[in-house]
Amino acid sequence: MRNIKKHLDVLKNLKREKYHPLIHKIHKKHKISKKTLFYVKEYGQKSNAFKTIIKESVKILFFASIVSSLGGFAIENVKNYFILLMPLVILLPALNDMFGDYGTIISSRFSTMLHEGKIKNNLFINRELKELIKQIFIIALIMGVFSAIAALTISNFVGYNASMNIAIKIILMILIDIVLLVGILFLVSIIGGLYFYKKGEDPNNFLIPITTSIADFGNMFILLILLILFF
Repeated sequence: MRNIKKHLDVLKNLKREKYHPLIHKIHKKHKISKKTLFYVKEYGQKSNAFKTIIKESVKILFFASIVSSLGGFAIENVKNYFILLMPLVILLPALNDMFGDYGTIISSRFSTMLHEGKIKNNLFINRELKELIKQIFIIALIMGVFSAIAALTISNFVGYNASMNIAIKIILMILIDIVLLVGILFLVSIIGGLYFYKKGEDPNNFLIPITTSIADFGNMFILLILLILFF
């Protein structure tokens, strides 16, 4: 027990972000999980978790803020288009929130797969990744249809009576919006996750603010294009 504590103390004092043979030695000799040893080293005495997260995230957060602000300016300039359709006014905040949640789930799950070594060279045959893609798309499409129906129902109660033709167009717009944007979120998470992971960074610190800001801006932009095309 004393030898284990001695090795762990040495491990905690090693520099961050550098793989050390001591990890393999302790793992092999004392049967301690490599993941546990990794966190002991990365977040030991020589580390500052809060400082590290801020250092890695501040540039991305700044970028995400700019993207979200552009989305806000864009929606301000085209608000007259949306006001014409009451259900879209009701749907927009709900969709933004849902897409932000999907971006967080996708990026965090993919980052976890990277850390656990489940992502190999060929992504297209990865069973867990394919299962994640299927689950997110199914959930997003179901929630999108329910949200559209709820928005149409609420708008009917406040005096906006949408015809069957308009209702079908709105539901179709939401489905197209979901397919396009969820696909973009997966693409950004996979490409960005692989890039940051190969650089030795934690993809979570970068992907979550990127995907959530893309979700906000992308949703408004795609809906605007669909609104112009459909109406």
